[in-house]
Amino acid sequence: MFNTMTITKVGGALCGALLVFLLLAWIGDGIYSTDTGHDTHAAAAGGNEAEAESGHDEAAEEESVDVAALVAAADPAAGEKVFAKCKACHKTEAGANATGPTMFGIVGRPIGSVDGFGYSAGMSSHGGEWTVENLNTFLTRPKAMIADTKMSYSGLKKDGDRADLIAYLATLH
Repeated sequence: MFNTMTITKVGGALCGALLVFLLLAWIGDGIYSTDTGHDTHAAAAGGNEAEAESGHDEAAEEESVDVAALVAAADPAAGEKVFAKCKACHKTEAGANATGPTMFGIVGRPIGSVDGFGYSAGMSSHGGEWTVENLNTFLTRPKAMIADTKMSYSGLKKDGDRADLIAYLATLH
């Protein structure tokens, strides 16, 4: 029924297909990386993960930035360009929810309060307002601020980009 050559061809085809899929996944990870860079500190320092975390915390304290001053000096037009990354999930029109809630009037709005949007339990119960500082913290690493947020974006690493984006969001009212 099946000879050895047919079985060899089928096995080779399956292995070849697997290699193509692995290559595509590797390329995709390179293009659409969501790595936050946490483990790079440990690898660079040659230490363990706990040492990397404590080193990262110390670095964050040393690099403490006055977010309000950054936002005051930021460029809303540049922030609108940064917002292009957000457009897939968020709209800027009032009441226009998409995968994420509308960004219209977000600065000063209570956290998790857009009518008609299905927030995670953590976001709904977080409390507080979307202040400049809270937006900066959330946009840096969303899951660090609200662990069960539905927002899968890993965050904006550059202070300037976050400041520009927040300045742009502040114009939406």
